[in-house]
Amino acid sequence: MHRNPPTRQEKTMPDLISRAEALTPSLRARAAELDEARQLPADLVAELKEAGFFRMFVPRSHGGHEADLRTGMTVLETLATADPAVGWTVMIGSETPQLLAFLARETFDKMYAAGPDVIVAGGFSPQGTAVPAGDGYLVDGRWAFGSGSTHADWIFGNCVVPPPPPAGSTDGPPPLRSVLVPASQARVVDTWRVLGLLGTGSHDVEIRGVQVPAEHTFDLFAGVPSIPGPGFTAPLMHFVLHLGAVATGIAQGALDATVTLAGEGKHRLYARSRLADSQLFQVGLGRSDLTLRAARALLATTADEVWTLCSSNPAGLPAIGPRVSATLTWVTDAALSVVDTCYRTAGGQAARDSSPIQRRFRDMHTFSQHAAAAEGWLGGHGTAILGETGGLSY
Repeated sequence: MHRNPPTRQEKTMPDLISRAEALTPSLRARAAELDEARQLPADLVAELKEAGFFRMFVPRSHGGHEADLRTGMTVLETLATADPAVGWTVMIGSETPQLLAFLARETFDKMYAAGPDVIVAGGFSPQGTAVPAGDGYLVDGRWAFGSGSTHADWIFGNCVVPPPPPAGSTDGPPPLRSVLVPASQARVVDTWRVLGLLGTGSHDVEIRGVQVPAEHTFDLFAGVPSIPGPGFTAPLMHFVLHLGAVATGIAQGALDATVTLAGEGKHRLYARSRLADSQLFQVGLGRSDLTLRAARALLATTADEVWTLCSSNPAGLPAIGPRVSATLTWVTDAALSVVDTCYRTAGGQAARDSSPIQRRFRDMHTFSQHAAAAEGWLGGHGTAILGETGGLSY
């Protein structure tokens, strides 16, 4: 995989990246197993925990690595290059401390009292209700796309807080509240039968009639983190860039597999020469490599800009929010074009389930359906350029 020059903190924390690289052969060998299981097997989750990936953003004060943004993105890209489902699922699980930082500091400390490898899964979309009751909320809902839910310790769901009866007229949308419950109080509904990213276990999750104490609730979009440091400032921006790293990892895996196929002397049917000797193939390969490098470079410079603002000028973050969101859309489109080129040029072998190119074709097209990569974010950036109100607020 082609990397950007390491950051200062990457140089002082090489283990996470080298451990991800060391796992690459074993992760590639388990691709079919993960697809069939439609989740990460327990032994693999344990191996990923042991490697420290789920604790990489946890504060050092709580037993984690407190990795900077670029280091985390490199780890996620490396894992996604080896196996997209692993890269995706580690991404979700490793973001746990940034979600939990929206809780009160005392509650955050309790969450990590038993160790740093806490994993939260759930849904950002407000697909549940949280009715104020006693010292908390009575919660009922079902959330789609709960990646990693089969091995999560806690399940969260974003909820609408309905107005108290009798319901009067309200101005604007109802307030939202995210809730956390132990995994034992939620139900994983087996729904993850999809095109790609099969091994992520992104099933629906249900929380039905559970009383959730107020200390286990937070405001996902307007909350203020209780943990200091740039890694906990504007976490939603970090999440967007993490997604971009997974996208470039998927594309790099497809490119690597295509180069390997060509190097093995692949001939297209009716072709006079090897695939590697085809000028058309060489042009497509060159264009794809440069497209991927450009996407990675854009992610890197954007991440550095975000990290600098998180470290020294958080007030400047809202101004770049629309551009950060649009960056993911552009990077997703770029990664998709790379994967599609690899698939087209590889010939009939790429249509087989056993092909790593076909698998990444499925994974990347599934990734591209994510709401965070929707085309509308480009419009938000365009609106911001014109100086009008628009884009996502962080």
